[in-house]
Amino acid sequence: MSLWQITSFTIATAIAATLLMMPPGLLLAWLLARRRFRGRVLLETLVSLPLVMPPVATGLILLLLFAPRGPIGRVLSAFGVDVVFTWRAVVLAMTVMGLPLFVRTLRAGIEQVDRRYEAIAATLGARPIRVFFSITLPLALPALVAGAVLGFARAVGEFGATIMIAGSIPGATRTLPVAIYTYAETGRDSEAAILLAVSAAIAAGALWLANHVSSRAGLRA
Repeated sequence: MSLWQITSFTIATAIAATLLMMPPGLLLAWLLARRRFRGRVLLETLVSLPLVMPPVATGLILLLLFAPRGPIGRVLSAFGVDVVFTWRAVVLAMTVMGLPLFVRTLRAGIEQVDRRYEAIAATLGARPIRVFFSITLPLALPALVAGAVLGFARAVGEFGATIMIAGSIPGATRTLPVAIYTYAETGRDSEAAILLAVSAAIAAGALWLANHVSSRAGLRA
């Protein structure tokens, strides 16, 4: 597997993970920003848990859930869908690890949207879902972009959970961080250094873009 193939595979799976985390992330960010309900603190804790847990531990949980004999993996296997040690596992690990950053950033943006605009739309007969997509989300769009970029950057840099549930299979599950570790461990230092530079460039670019969007919008994370 060439260095270009590793890089393109990582970027492709990170993009897929970013797109996958956005629908649940939108719902979670809105719930945490706009609703008060029993279990809200528990939900917020669960969403943020991957940020504080060791990524390897998160990967082990995913492995237990999505293994062929796991509660979710058993159901998927019945439909002929395998997750563990496939590209799907890479996307899954990236999604779980990037979701908290996406939710936290978007939540901050939604909380800064003036509720008066939402109230006016509601008094004019707009349903909550229409208020969200026509008022709240457009006004919080910079936060959505910044959150997506941060989620993407976290996905690109994901290692611990990925190595647990996807492994390091050349041409199938080997991402930039996994390849860096594998090459460094086997003495292929020059290749590891090249991938390190590529990874750092992607991360720096993504962080710059996220910070630029956040500062232009006046977001407070």
